[in-house]
Amino acid sequence: MQVAIIGGKLQGVEAAYLAKKAGWDVVLFDRREKAQGAHLADVFHCMDVLRSREEFVAKLQGADLILPAVEDVEVLTALAEVGQRTQIPCVLDLAAYKVSSSKQRSNQLFAAMGIPTPRPWPDCHFPMLLKPSDRSGSEGVQVIPDQEELERVLHQEPRDNWILEEYIEGPSYSIEVIGFSGKYQVFQITELEMDAQYDCKRVLAPVRLDLGLKGELKEIALKLARELSLQGIMDVEVILHAGKLKVLEIDARLPSQTPTAVFHSTGLNMVEYLGEAFVQGKMPGPGLKQAIQKGAGRPVILEHFLVTPEKIEACGEHILGEAGPLHLLTDFFGADEVLTDYAGGKKEWVLSLMTWGSSFVEVWDKRAQVLKRIQRELQIPKVLDPYPLSQCPVNAKITRY
Repeated sequence: MQVAIIGGKLQGVEAAYLAKKAGWDVVLFDRREKAQGAHLADVFHCMDVLRSREEFVAKLQGADLILPAVEDVEVLTALAEVGQRTQIPCVLDLAAYKVSSSKQRSNQLFAAMGIPTPRPWPDCHFPMLLKPSDRSGSEGVQVIPDQEELERVLHQEPRDNWILEEYIEGPSYSIEVIGFSGKYQVFQITELEMDAQYDCKRVLAPVRLDLGLKGELKEIALKLARELSLQGIMDVEVILHAGKLKVLEIDARLPSQTPTAVFHSTGLNMVEYLGEAFVQGKMPGPGLKQAIQKGAGRPVILEHFLVTPEKIEACGEHILGEAGPLHLLTDFFGADEVLTDYAGGKKEWVLSLMTWGSSFVEVWDKRAQVLKRIQRELQIPKVLDPYPLSQCPVNAKITRY
């Protein structure tokens, strides 16, 4: 199978990485010459698919699937039209995406369905969280600590373009759902850890979560997919606060980070399932369900680091989006796999570190050894790591979650 991936940033990296794991040929399109996913593809075309529409269509010859990895509605609309024109299946549910890409429309959907979410302003107390309605993930998110700051923000921000809600703390979780025409299947739940800017810096799988809460989260995802009449893939992010799950956001497109963690934990490749569904009409069926129910999966940690001559620091995935083209390497300073823009002599570089094993104790120890080796061999003074081995957040007696 040959897949044409449009967009080479974080989603494009995810798509290209998993497509290659499926054994596919990858053709990547991005208007930036140094797109992060450029070196993960078999063929890379540096071009603007909107401005060079006919050239783009010509370069799609031989493609079996179009996989958008962008969040620009104008580009997505054009890709849907190109898919219809060329009869190449396009992994895109534009109607569902338009709902999920607006936090205002998403919140209206949650309210209508009775899905629990953080309480909105003015029915909540300080501190509060400000979230721009039309930006992705953690972009533009900020905490409003008091009335003075709220008044300043209300004066500066367009009131019709933001969400203001209670700020709550607790572990965050994510789940993906794939399907069509009322037939849907959820994947493994992952846990998300955030940096100071509320950007995900670490994904863990499987999760430490009560079976009842797991079932509740899966049902929320399925309920939302049915309500949206989802045609493809969507992820749901929640926070566990005071023993209750509250939905933070949904995204009706291929997410980044979590599909890779799920792949290494369970062996299930979401991009491969999407390809089979859109190209072959093969729906995720009993085989997938049985594979998910068969076991919790092996422990996996996927996390991101910024490496400078002064420090190694765990950071949100935005640092990957600020890097140059990434390379996939194995046995990198002892790691299982990494995505990195490292090159000999480079002073500042990023590292997406993937580690797995038979138990979380083994995995935390392995990743600690990788960081120590990088620190030692590159003579870096310190590692800003919230989880030194002595404080590993996993009970040493637990071997499986």
